[in-house]
Amino acid sequence: MKLLFDANLSPKLVGRLGELFPGSAHVFDTGLERSTPDEKIWEFAAAEGFTIVTADSDFLDRAKSRGAPPKVVRIEKRDYRTAEVESLLRRHAIWIAELAQSSRTSLAIRHTS
Repeated sequence: MKLLFDANLSPKLVGRLGELFPGSAHVFDTGLERSTPDEKIWEFAAAEGFTIVTADSDFLDRAKSRGAPPKVVRIEKRDYRTAEVESLLRRHAIWIAELAQSSRTSLAIRHTS
């Protein structure tokens, strides 16, 4: 499963999680820019076989209303540092991988103490 990290997440996540999610990319690596409309990111992810990872609820809403592809993983709290997002995605890697095979369109994850 390859992930497409949205502009609201660090591009460093691609390298940090490359062994778990090979083929992943950040939107900035694809020619898409910070100002690219969500619809274009959605279309790109669907066409290229990505699962979108975002802290933006707009993609989660879009997944619920339109269905997949693409599937969406939402980080529910925005102000995590990159290392915390990495740790969160590592801890939920099995759930993220299972999302690809499930009928679900999205997965929301957050840090629990």
